[in-house]
Amino acid sequence: MLMRSIVMASIYLTTFTVTTTQLLALPARSEAIAQASTPRTQKGDRISLNGRTLPLVWQQWQQGKSQRTGIGDVGLMQILGVELADTSNYSQQPLNWFSTKAIAPAKVVGAYRYVDITNFAKTAGWQLQANGSTLEIIAPLARVQNIREEDRSQPSSTNPTVAPVNRRIVVELDRATPFTVIQDRTVATIAIEGSADPTLIERFRPPIAPLGVPGENNIEPDAPSPVMPVQPVDTSGLKLESSQNQTKIQVPLPTGWRVRVLTVANPHRLVIDLAPAAFSARSIAWAPGIRWRQQFVTVGSSRFPVVWLEINPKQPGLLLRPIWSNPQTMVGIAPLVKTANLWQASAAVNAGFFNRKQQLPLGAIRRDGKWLSSPILDRGAIGWNDKGAIEIGRLTLEESLITSNRERLPILYLNSGYVKAGISRYTLQWGASYTPLTNNEILVVVQNNRVTNTFSGGAAGQTPIPIPPDGYVLAIRSQPEVANSLPVGTALRIESRTTPANFSRYSQILGAGPLLLQNRQIVLDAKAETFQDSFIRESAIRTAIGTTPSGTIVIAAVHNRAGGLGPTLTEIAQIMQQMGVVNALNLDGGSSTSLYLGGQLINRSASTAGRVHNGLGIFLGK
Repeated sequence: MLMRSIVMASIYLTTFTVTTTQLLALPARSEAIAQASTPRTQKGDRISLNGRTLPLVWQQWQQGKSQRTGIGDVGLMQILGVELADTSNYSQQPLNWFSTKAIAPAKVVGAYRYVDITNFAKTAGWQLQANGSTLEIIAPLARVQNIREEDRSQPSSTNPTVAPVNRRIVVELDRATPFTVIQDRTVATIAIEGSADPTLIERFRPPIAPLGVPGENNIEPDAPSPVMPVQPVDTSGLKLESSQNQTKIQVPLPTGWRVRVLTVANPHRLVIDLAPAAFSARSIAWAPGIRWRQQFVTVGSSRFPVVWLEINPKQPGLLLRPIWSNPQTMVGIAPLVKTANLWQASAAVNAGFFNRKQQLPLGAIRRDGKWLSSPILDRGAIGWNDKGAIEIGRLTLEESLITSNRERLPILYLNSGYVKAGISRYTLQWGASYTPLTNNEILVVVQNNRVTNTFSGGAAGQTPIPIPPDGYVLAIRSQPEVANSLPVGTALRIESRTTPANFSRYSQILGAGPLLLQNRQIVLDAKAETFQDSFIRESAIRTAIGTTPSGTIVIAAVHNRAGGLGPTLTEIAQIMQQMGVVNALNLDGGSSTSLYLGGQLINRSASTAGRVHNGLGIFLGK
């Protein structure tokens, strides 16, 4: 499960059939678009690139007498191959694309940052036309003239600070053209808008191994793939396909390797660098209070590619909130891209653990003062409020039922998928109903602080029980005698507190674990948080969140080290230390590790990311 910032999900290559007649009509359609005269203010979430529909947000607006067209910035890079260069001004975005170097205006509207490509498109020869919710883009098609391997002793780019590459493949083109890069576990696919000569295709006909399918675990980060011996890469391993005016180059990748694609002009070329360290640094002021960064962080003898967001929680109009896959219920998982889009978050990261089979939360989720899922096992959590106060530490929630006879009954968990003998409580925050998680639970319905019904839940997963809007349902597991203290008519009240007590003042809480740093010191004790030995020992892709001395929130996705596997828990703590973090918490990892910004994942191909239950959303203009 490798990553790079300019990859995108395999769904972006979804195409529909373009007939010969349609292809021949492209020039005429281009002329018609150029002659369109009535400017309109529109927006949408799809583009049509030379007849292929792709998911990408866009917006048109009037600026004086000119109609401007903006495209979601991350999608502009991932889908069209336009590189976003570093910037300290979120309203100005430098662009690099073959011989075209430009500084384009950018603006944040709602959940997205749009780059004004009006002038860039004219320079590149693109024709733009809004058609409902789709922006039609017709770009001149290139001809793939040659593919060759270049001596690896040559520099990897014009930037001497970029790490050297192990292999370089050069694709010679007759002109600049859009392209996309998709990196899966074993194959990188470069899709170019243009055709290739049949004789060139014949040179690269030998098939390659099929794409890998990422695995998914239930609660802990995915177990890493075994280390495979690095195999030499040469052009004989490539596969070339050309159809529907698009050419796809598939490059096999040894385990632990990455791909970076650069554009070069005079003559026009795509330079494909392959190496364990093919990863570019980036620092982009994305919006007020949000900066996107990525670079290698060295721990010991290992270099880890880290993609992270720096968030200023005191930025006016910026809010952080827990998000989950289905706002109507706590049951369900989905790709983070889908969840973030559903909630209209500008940025997001996966958060707590969950049961992948039952699709239930396994840890703390509190939003706007309401517990959607209680903490479990005294594991680490982060709490915050809208004034910029943040706390990271181990957390428990203690609830007790107090009967009219002054009997005190402990409630183990609230709205949780974690199952243990005793009493658990479920409210409307769980959903409209509760379905037994184990066999033969005794269910006690409470309305207006009084027991109104008691019955057997029967077989697990069979019979949903409505949760009253003015009460809750108690699930008694493996201790049927407890029900004797709760006959119909019994008056009840609940006492609730958190440990530590000051966590109760935070209206927003997310839990995961283990705790990594406190006051700059590594406090890692995964056994104390009851994590399994296999989880403690493994090296895996990981996600972490932390705070700096200035109060900035750092949300980091750390991937496989150059030439090896992802970090251990100790290494992720050391990485966060190196990044200037003083307090830090490990979040769910493995296939769950997903960092979202402006409509796309920025740390990996979405095709390698698993579905998750919950995350942390960052909202602008709220």
